[in-house]
Amino acid sequence: MSTPDTPPAPQPAPPPGSTSSWTFLTNHGHVLLAVAMNPDIRVKELALTVGITTRHALLILRDLEDAGYVHRQRVGRATHYTVNSSRPFRHPTAAAHQVQELIAIFTDPSTPPAPLAPG
Repeated sequence: MSTPDTPPAPQPAPPPGSTSSWTFLTNHGHVLLAVAMNPDIRVKELALTVGITTRHALLILRDLEDAGYVHRQRVGRATHYTVNSSRPFRHPTAAAHQVQELIAIFTDPSTPPAPLAPG
């Protein structure tokens, strides 16, 4: 759902020959990563970055805060977010891993990119 003040960001085109629009990360994962990379991000900017509405960004932030993954602190008129990166993933098959591992993949410049498949 798009509001007049916050249109969703344009989504990248699917790979050639693809008819599906799914992604590996959920919007919750994208919000968590965006907050980890920019703890002082404004909700409107967060929504544009992830490609969701401001309202949806607020709902996801509340989910993440309620589950203990994010802590919100008001600093004047702004909000500062702290990610609890030692929390485990929620799905039972990934619960042995902490979200800091996911964050490191997207934020750690020392992580080499995966080799590309030929073709």
